[in-house]
Amino acid sequence: MNYRYTLPTLALMVLGMAACGGSDDAKDRDAAQTKDEIAVIEVTTATVQDVDQVKEYTATVEAFNTNNISPSSPNRIKSITVEAGDHVSRGQTLVIMDNTNASQLKVTLDQLERDYNRAVQLLNIGSGTQAQVDQLKAQVDAQKTQYHNVLENTVLKSPITGVVTARNQDPGDMSGSTPILTVGQITPSVKLIISITENDRSIIKAGMSVSVSFDAFPGETIDASISRIYPNIDPATRTFQAEVIVPNRDGRLFPGMFARVKLSRETQRRVVISDRAVVKQKGSGNQYVYVYKNGTVSYNKVELGQRLGDSYELISGVSEGDTIVIAGQSRLNDGSKAQIKK
Repeated sequence: MNYRYTLPTLALMVLGMAACGGSDDAKDRDAAQTKDEIAVIEVTTATVQDVDQVKEYTATVEAFNTNNISPSSPNRIKSITVEAGDHVSRGQTLVIMDNTNASQLKVTLDQLERDYNRAVQLLNIGSGTQAQVDQLKAQVDAQKTQYHNVLENTVLKSPITGVVTARNQDPGDMSGSTPILTVGQITPSVKLIISITENDRSIIKAGMSVSVSFDAFPGETIDASISRIYPNIDPATRTFQAEVIVPNRDGRLFPGMFARVKLSRETQRRVVISDRAVVKQKGSGNQYVYVYKNGTVSYNKVELGQRLGDSYELISGVSEGDTIVIAGQSRLNDGSKAQIKK
């Protein structure tokens, strides 16, 4: 087939092809410009400073001493004189049990004492025997011991000054393995039990000072001390337990309150960077920092230490003097080109 084109038609075709080629070249230039685009960033310098090495532990307030109030043998509860939360004094009557057994034992004791006294009189006038007196004396002593034991378990008194932390039964119930009441000594001190790691065990000693804060009293801290470290390690958590004694002379601290224990160790030189530099990786607990050098950035994984106001202590990942990106990270990847904002 033969195609014939007029001169104007050929001119239009050449112009169209040139236009198409120009469009493709423009797209290529635009793509190249996007690829080589230089991000503008703000930076700061990683510095080193002395940082107090502070460990924080959480714990729950416990009474300094705890006593469970229950009779030595099962008996019916007649009355309870206190409620949970009441403050009690040492020697105060808390529970009165049914006294039927005590009354029966008292009747028997009175009879034995009369028999014993009569036997002594007969011995004195020569009508009785020493063996009979000795036998009755032994019976009186045994009955008296039993009576006083039952009597002691009929009127239950508090062995300490403290607060009733639990009431588990009511009048009319038969006492059993569960204590009727629990009394905790909360003044002049309470205690906390914290769990410390094997690494910290060699550093933390009995007698060390700590500061304790409570969510119930924001902004307040109390000076306390570690009283003892238990020798056994928990095989599940690989931690030791340490006991912290906290002053509580005003009685504001109660069992069950949440506490935070801070322990300051030696001061160490650490790299410190702005919190604006830290980038958290989505879907993981990893943190990263962009480090700028010679026009490009590297994506450095870091291990954070303590938060220090608007900065972080770094355990690893960045060196002193490194130039750290604190703004513009959203446009960066590992190896990206960047320029510092002027």
